[in-house]
Amino acid sequence: MNFVVRLLVTAAVIFGIAFLSAGWLLEVEDFASAVLAAAVLAVLNAFVRPVLGLISLPITILSLGLFALVLNALMIYLLAWIVPGVETTGFIPTILAAILISAVSSFFADAFEKD
Repeated sequence: MNFVVRLLVTAAVIFGIAFLSAGWLLEVEDFASAVLAAAVLAVLNAFVRPVLGLISLPITILSLGLFALVLNALMIYLLAWIVPGVETTGFIPTILAAILISAVSSFFADAFEKD
């Protein structure tokens, strides 16, 4: 149940960011694409991101953690490549979208868990 709530919250955040930014940060066709994007993002963050994080650990340490933002953007790029109906609009907007998705999803997921 907890996974389903987090998935729907993340899907709503992805769709909301795409809608509120009018496609400037991220382009999503419909809510079904956003749900699929949230599921793929969960899989990418569970399996691909730890491997890339370990490989890029020296760069992350040298950049004082700022390279983690690039890894987040890379996850969004992979997401857009895998999921039809989701497109990125550039490097800086993708980094901003990744920051917003992680921050807002974490906030709302924590709010729903404290019931």
